[in-house]
Amino acid sequence: MLKERTLVITPDALDSMITDYHWMVNAIKEMREEMVIGAKTAQYGIEATLPKAVGSVGDPIMQEAIRRSKNIKRVEEYERKLLEVQKLIDKVSGEREIQVLNWMLDGRSKRWIGQNMGLSHTHIKNIKDQIVEQMSQ
Repeated sequence: MLKERTLVITPDALDSMITDYHWMVNAIKEMREEMVIGAKTAQYGIEATLPKAVGSVGDPIMQEAIRRSKNIKRVEEYERKLLEVQKLIDKVSGEREIQVLNWMLDGRSKRWIGQNMGLSHTHIKNIKDQIVEQMSQ
């Protein structure tokens, strides 16, 4: 369970979180799958009872465990950012803004959105700026 921590979100940070939303969702999925696969490894026999070296840098299993524990922290941070964006979605009003936001959260580029809405990518950037402003209030 995530710890409740209030983030101070600047408009620039919010802009970045919207842009990064899609890849963070995918990264969380991948890292969770990796953690589940790695959790199935166990030792059997006499090796399971022998003392283990503490903090040995040359131990590849320990290094893998350390790397995965860092992934757990990264997943928690990504989840925190995703939840912050999700909490602010309801502040967005206007049909264009809602559609642009949904496509951005799906990982679509400004150019792709502009082509599908019949607008320039610069206009889409302006709409995104309006979205960030609405979400920041």
